[in-house]
Amino acid sequence: MHSQLASYIKQEIPVSEQELDMILGYFVPVSVHKNEILLNEGDVNSKIIFVCKGCLRIYFNQEDGQEATRYLAFENQFATALVSFISRQPSFEFIQALEPSDLLCITYDNFMRLLEMIPTWERFYRQYLEKAYVTNTNRLMSFTTMDASTRYEELLLQNAQVVERLPNRLVASYLNISQETLSRIKGKKQKSS
Repeated sequence: MHSQLASYIKQEIPVSEQELDMILGYFVPVSVHKNEILLNEGDVNSKIIFVCKGCLRIYFNQEDGQEATRYLAFENQFATALVSFISRQPSFEFIQALEPSDLLCITYDNFMRLLEMIPTWERFYRQYLEKAYVTNTNRLMSFTTMDASTRYEELLLQNAQVVERLPNRLVASYLNISQETLSRIKGKKQKSS
């Protein structure tokens, strides 16, 4: 599992073998079951997670009680409830494993320790924050500028494994549409194929 993370890090920043060993030493392997909750709403998020195998979802409960999926992390992606991680305040989000998953986790304290010890880790963190900002902004814009059908088409182009690996209920939650709307969109698409 650490070799997967090592490859990812080397693509992102220049690091010596010694620095890479130090970084990897702070990431602890964790295996979780399908549907296991890794962070509850109201808890302070104290870790960043790298997905080696499986899928994690970050979601929150809306006022009407419906779950809204904000982010999905598959293999070779990081996941965290970033607002809580940065602010050290209770999270308004949950992190859940959608599949049996093998993960590498680093605590907040160890992540900050690496920022002090390895200069290029600061660059790694900045790039991570920039990607998160762009991803969240694009998703927010898609909700206001695209209809449901266009959002589905974009999802198929950009991240088809969401549709291929996850049940309709979660795909609909990620697209911010009802399951009925998703079924209609899929039905129309099949007829036109």
